[in-house]
This record gives sequence, C-alpha cells and structure tokens, in this order.
Amino acid sequence: MPYTARGVQIRNVNTGKNVVIYEPANVYDCTLGDDVFIGPYVEIQANTTIGRGTKVQSHTFICEYVTVGENCFIGHGVMFANDMFEAGKPNTDRDSWARIRVGNDVSIGSGATILGVTICDGVVIGAGSVVTKDIIEKGVYAGNPARWLRAL
Repeated sequence: MPYTARGVQIRNVNTGKNVVIYEPANVYDCTLGDDVFIGPYVEIQANTTIGRGTKVQSHTFICEYVTVGENCFIGHGVMFANDMFEAGKPNTDRDSWARIRVGNDVSIGSGATILGVTICDGVVIGAGSVVTKDIIEKGVYAGNPARWLRAL
C-alpha cells in the first residue's frame, strides 16, 4: 500500500538570538524569542509564539494559536489543545479554534494538559494537571480539573 513518508522538520521559524532546538523536533511557521530552549520530540505548530527565555522540555505538543510568555518552563510531555471537539469530532475550521495564552514566569509541570484557556503571569501548574478554565490569580494550581492550592 503506498504512503507518504514525512520526516521531522524545522521550517519557516522566526527565531531570536541563542535559540536551541534539539532534534528530532517538528517546529514550523512559528516564532521563538531570544534564549528559547526546545527539547527533543517537541512539536510546535503554526501561529504560535514562544517568549524570550522560555524552556520547553521533551515530548511536548504545542498546537496552533498558542502564545507563551517570557521566562516560562514547560515540563516534559505537556499537551496543549485548542479544538474542544464541540461537535463530537475534530473541527476543521481553524478560525474557530481557541487561542491559548500563557503569561510570563509560568511553570507547567510534566504531563499537564492545557485546554483553550488564558493563564496569568506567575502561575505554577502541577504535574499531571488539566487546566480547563482561565487562571486569573497568581498561585499554585493542580488537579483534574486544576484548582487553586495556594498563593505565591
């Protein structure tokens, strides 16, 4: 049976100074600020911006239309999702997908899932948490769904 093989790629990436991308990685049609670190086995899709000094660890998936602020830490295996399957199936209308915004100085623990939300500056998300609602107050959040634990 015929198939099309596509290798990993880094293409059409607008990068700042001192950007490090470990391969294999799929990073395309996005913007990476100065001093960004991208670990191996990461996918960063189009129309996404990663701010200065942010570190994205291995096996993380950052979908389209995500903005990550400066000096953030994204742990291993973090998943971002902006198609909420509202009709019970994948939505092919990209314009209707959620826009995800992560503020500055945010740390997201390994294995967390970030849905179509906004996260304010200075937040810590615990490992394995599922963020289903906007976070508007600096603090530590964890669980499924993620809940406020304490102030920082």
